[in-house]
Amino acid sequence: MNTNDESTNHQTNETAAAVVVAPAEPALTPEELVDVLRSTRARIPEVAPMTARERKLLRRRAKTSDLIVQASINVIGALDNVSQAVGQPVDDVRRLSDEANRWLVAEAELRAMLNGVAGANLIRRQRIALIAGQAFNIGTQLARDPANAVLVPHLEEVKRLKSIKRRKHAAPAPPTPAPVPVTSKTPQT
Repeated sequence: MNTNDESTNHQTNETAAAVVVAPAEPALTPEELVDVLRSTRARIPEVAPMTARERKLLRRRAKTSDLIVQASINVIGALDNVSQAVGQPVDDVRRLSDEANRWLVAEAELRAMLNGVAGANLIRRQRIALIAGQAFNIGTQLARDPANAVLVPHLEEVKRLKSIKRRKHAAPAPPTPAPVPVTSKTPQT
């Protein structure tokens, strides 16, 4: 056997042993995620909760193409009088534009995360509904045996709650029209 091959093989084994795979971080609980999100939100400058109406109004006002915005920023940089008139140096406006674009990426990531969390929770709720339905069906079958009579009140409560859910709210009766006065026509002679 070649001693060169042995030393290479020995080094490879040592290197493989030295590489330790970092253990995956444990999954966050919902409460831990809320704490992380609140802590993160406190560190984000200018977080501005808005009503749907305010967002719609601002979106309408900001609805200008990026090309037009950049060309307009160039107008600010072309002449100091324009910069003075708008009250903003061109570098500050460019920095603000760059920051807005960078926050768009963060916004997209947050939306994707929210969509993922909402989807996972929807799957959990579907699983719960499936398990609950199975439990009711199995309980119904088992309750036929008097030895499992303890299930009867539970099953009756489920049936009662289901019937309430299915019940449609009675539509309000339409208002009765005011009586029309009846006039009798007497023949004229």
